[in-house]
Amino acid sequence: MRRTLTAALSGLAVLALAACGSPGSAGGGAQTSSASGTAAAACSPVAGDQLVVLEDDKHLQTADNIVPAVNAAAAEPAMIAALDAVSAVLDTPTLIDLNKKVDVERNTSKQAAADYYAQAGIKVPDTSGTGQVVVGAGNFSESATLAELYALALNAAGYTSEVRTIGNRETYEPALESGELTVVPEYVGTLTEFLNKKVNGPDAAEATPMASADLAQTTKNLTTLGEKVGLTFGTPSPAADQNAYAVTTAFADQHDVKTLSELSKACGGLVLGGPAECPDRPFCQPGLEKTYGLDISEFVSLDAGGPLTKQALTSGQISLGLVFSSDAALAG
Repeated sequence: MRRTLTAALSGLAVLALAACGSPGSAGGGAQTSSASGTAAAACSPVAGDQLVVLEDDKHLQTADNIVPAVNAAAAEPAMIAALDAVSAVLDTPTLIDLNKKVDVERNTSKQAAADYYAQAGIKVPDTSGTGQVVVGAGNFSESATLAELYALALNAAGYTSEVRTIGNRETYEPALESGELTVVPEYVGTLTEFLNKKVNGPDAAEATPMASADLAQTTKNLTTLGEKVGLTFGTPSPAADQNAYAVTTAFADQHDVKTLSELSKACGGLVLGGPAECPDRPFCQPGLEKTYGLDISEFVSLDAGGPLTKQALTSGQISLGLVFSSDAALAG
């Protein structure tokens, strides 16, 4: 899982560290090369309680919009129309807010989904559906909440829906193919490469990637791969959960940056935090350096968008951290 976003966690309590100097220092005028070839001051981390994602304006990350994945043999027009009605109202800020309701405010996924479904006034266009539908969910809260939204729409379309949590993708995708599950909320790019490996071999994603930042082309590739394993898909939602890079709002304000391109021009000597594999992954440190020309002077091994990375950002240990774009910590 892996969007253009500038939402932030409420309740600012900022501890401003020095803006310029070598990483972790209190100052200094070290100069480094920026993407434009001009000198950029080395910018130290700046602590603060609010986080903001810098826009991936050159589209380094793969499109990972949420999409209903459906067992092709079970798919019916009323079913797809109901799922598409959910996709139509979801955007990334809404997804962040739903995650906050569950992960921070401790609502159940079922309650958060029911409240949002009523508030959004979702209307399904075809109520001719009949029979039992099993909506699968991965073993994390975002997937469970999306599954509950799908179930509500399918019930409104005339189906009798059950939500069933069934582990990770390696578990639920075969269950979707077999018909044990009828529909699962999925992520366009991630599922595309999962199926690419399944259909074309374990090295296919590296040798011939079929997911990219182009949502339309990635969805087309996903549809083709899905046909080979008995899956079909609804319309992708504007909502996405993809890799993103965050700074504190104090850092963003101090250096007047909203995009990764702006960051590359404003700052050198950046301290990057993320999962241990980041220095070797094209979407992480190598991609940031190649695509944006970011000057990364230090990498700190933490986690994949988890509490260690967010704590390192807010405490001023790192300048830039890999997060997930729908994280509840980005809620306003």
